[in-house]
This record gives sequence, structure tokens and C-alpha cells, in this order.
Amino acid sequence: MARERYLKHLEILKDSVLSFGKIVKLMFDDSIMAVIDLDIKMAEKVLAFETEISDIEDEIEVSILDLLTLQQPIASDLRLIVSALKISADLKRIMGLAIDIAKIPRKIGGDHIIPLVDLKKMADIVAYMLENSLKAFETRDQELARVTADRDDEVDKIFYIIWTELIQIMLTDKNLIHKTTYLLFLIRYIERIADHCCNVCESVVYLDTAERVKLN
Repeated sequence: MARERYLKHLEILKDSVLSFGKIVKLMFDDSIMAVIDLDIKMAEKVLAFETEISDIEDEIEVSILDLLTLQQPIASDLRLIVSALKISADLKRIMGLAIDIAKIPRKIGGDHIIPLVDLKKMADIVAYMLENSLKAFETRDQELARVTADRDDEVDKIFYIIWTELIQIMLTDKNLIHKTTYLLFLIRYIERIADHCCNVCESVVYLDTAERVKLN
């Protein structure tokens, strides 16, 4: 009976982390669309998610405490608990960055100073990384985790292309410094989310192989 309860708590923990991830992914997607369309209502929708997530965070903490007190976890189960804890921490940071992104449309105002084609491409790669890092956790697929983390190089390249363009705009037209600054914040937030996705992938590799690796 105790073993069945223990296995159920392991499953609840995993499901809670995945549910957390799905909401964070939605927040990121919506925050990017809010910026691209300068949609204040969409941005406010993202900001409203913050209160809903606290319940899931509580579920994860309770599950971990129950698992550690129910019985001595075996090595593979302990890796799941540790990985779930670390992934939840990265998801919380991604959530915070998505909230920061959602605050940008109200601050920019008016039209964008440049087409956001490269920025959208950068965000699409990061959305792929977030989705597939969570999928890798769900399936314990360390190969998918490694392939997903590899795309961080693409994000970095696009980041520097956009950064260079924005700095040039700031140098040539001081009237655009305000808007340019928020776009610089934006690409930094997106780049940081990619880094956290790499952290999730590292946790998946540890979960599957017990190997601690750096993937970014």
C-alpha cells in the first residue's frame, strides 16, 4: 500500500511539473504575440496567469516533501525528484521573464521602430526549445534534450544580429532610444529563456543517465 502511494506521488509530481510547463509555455507564446501586435489586452492576460500558477507550485512542493518522507527513494526516483525540483525552478524563472515581456507593449506605445521578423524567428526557436525540453522530460528522452539544447546557438546568433541593429539605431537617432531600449530588454529576456530551456535539458540528461552535463 505504501509503495502504491509512493508511486502515485511520483506520477503526481511529474504531472504537476508538466502542467506548470504548459502554462509557462502559453504565457511565453502570448507575451510574444502581445509585443508583436502591441496588444495590451493579451499582455494583461499573461500577467493574470501569475496568480493561477501558485497552486501548481504548491502541489510540486507538497509532492516532493511527501516523497522524501514516505520512504527512502531509490537512485532513479531520487533523480526524478531532484530533476523535477530543478526544472520547476527554471520554469518559474521563465514565467518571470514572460511576465517581463508582457509588460513591454504598454511601455513601447505607438508603432514598432523596426520589423520584428528576426525577433519572431528567435522567439519561435525558443518556443520550440521550451516545448521539446518539456517533452524530453515527459518521455525521459536525453537525445531529444541534447538536440533541443543545440538550438541555443541559433538563438545567440539572431540575438547579436538584432542587438547590432538596435545599437546602430540608438547611435543614429536619439529620439528612438526609449523604444530601442525596450527591444534590447526584450531580446535579452528571450535569450535568457533559451538558457533556462538548456537547463531543463541538462536536468533531463541527468534524469535519464545520472550524468551531469553543460549543454549551453
